[in-house]
Amino acid sequence: MAEPFRSFKGQLLLDSGQLRGSIFHRSVVLVCHHDSDGAFGLILNQPTENSVGDVLVADLPQQIKDEMLYVGGPVQTNALTYLHSDTFLPEANVIPNLNMGHSLDDLQEIAGSFSPTRQLRCFAGYSGWSGGQLESEMKRKAWLVHPASLDLVFQESPKDLWKKILTSKGWKYRLLAEGPEDLSSN
Repeated sequence: MAEPFRSFKGQLLLDSGQLRGSIFHRSVVLVCHHDSDGAFGLILNQPTENSVGDVLVADLPQQIKDEMLYVGGPVQTNALTYLHSDTFLPEANVIPNLNMGHSLDDLQEIAGSFSPTRQLRCFAGYSGWSGGQLESEMKRKAWLVHPASLDLVFQESPKDLWKKILTSKGWKYRLLAEGPEDLSSN
């Protein structure tokens, strides 16, 4: 009998230590969409050295051009995706008050609206899985699952996010988090 489908939408996937040598080594991926046809996510802890304005030729407000650009994943690295939150987003499509978008027009509208509680993060590329692929990776225990929150998505120190979450999960995970980047140097 087939197992019932479990969606990981709105969850964080953390490298369980098995993804060494890939773009997902020590990564934290927010699953933005997941159904039986596949999954779509964004790596939250891989900022680039570039700002949005460095790589995107578009008529955007300066505040958007100044936003740091993150690597969302290895798929379509020239595609822009963004996450934005605000105190009240009734149409949030990822988790409560967190919306994902791709449209430059919508991004300009977000930039033009004044809100002191708005948060924004822009990504080049995304992480994608075909139908059944993520489920297979979960069976192999390649990923650990952790609930997403706005605080984690917009973490001020994104490079520390993987370690921060693992450390909070208890001693067993703390050993993984505090282990050397390269196990051969141990």
